[in-house]
Amino acid sequence: MALMSHIAILADRRLIQITGPDWRSFLQGLITQSVETLEDGAVAYGALLTPQGRLLFDMFIWADPDGAVLDVAAEGREALIARLSMYRLRAKVAITAKDGDVFALFPGAQAEAPTGWRADPRLAALGWRAISDAPPPTEATPVSLEAYHAHRIALGVPDLVRDGLSEKAYAVEADLDLLNGVDFSKGCFVGQETTSRMKRRGQIKTRLCTLSFDGPAPPQGAEVLCTEGTDGAPLRAGEVLSAGDGHALALMRLDRAFGRALSVDGRPLHLAPADWLLPALTAPPSEAT
Repeated sequence: MALMSHIAILADRRLIQITGPDWRSFLQGLITQSVETLEDGAVAYGALLTPQGRLLFDMFIWADPDGAVLDVAAEGREALIARLSMYRLRAKVAITAKDGDVFALFPGAQAEAPTGWRADPRLAALGWRAISDAPPPTEATPVSLEAYHAHRIALGVPDLVRDGLSEKAYAVEADLDLLNGVDFSKGCFVGQETTSRMKRRGQIKTRLCTLSFDGPAPPQGAEVLCTEGTDGAPLRAGEVLSAGDGHALALMRLDRAFGRALSVDGRPLHLAPADWLLPALTAPPSEAT
């Protein structure tokens, strides 16, 4: 338990309660993750997409005997409740806001989770997650929300709201396919056709990647440029979405990210993909004409 040293209240997350006999079939037909066999007390990670396959909301799905609790972005909770209610039709479910907090315990370690905590289903190195009143380990040191997000950014893991990915990126571009956020063997879900087609083709042109830098963090929305093109002009290679201490997340064109000198506002950056992302980047596509 020595590595589990920091605990943060994720004040930018809120809870939604879904109850009723049809809760599994209701969510199963909507989100990217399968919940049909999710056991009580277990947690999975998934997303609700637009019909065109772009990200709308991400969520952690906690199964319990009465239904499911969704751990979602606070900023989008009411909009997600409205969207789920629109899809409800004749399903026997109730969808309501739920009181309670969300907690993160990190850094991660390959050890047994404390009572009431579950390993973050996206990536073991993120640590553990809990909702409501799970008891904190006595040795954990409270840290800020920003400390947690710095930990997340260094690991290359997206946050849809903080990184501005909602309605901007596809699930595969945001690496949800590599973070246990999409079950490609399940039945239909909203946006499945585009998501499955992008994954099946294999050659993804754009992905969320980690960049390293020295000095002040580049601002969100800053343009990442790469070495000059054939006409002598720098080429747009990507866009900074979030930045922490020495690391930034950027949505990058892979054909312009590898083997090029990268810069933001004239300052150099370096492509530094997380270990879990490297296998997906071994064969970047050739540059489009």
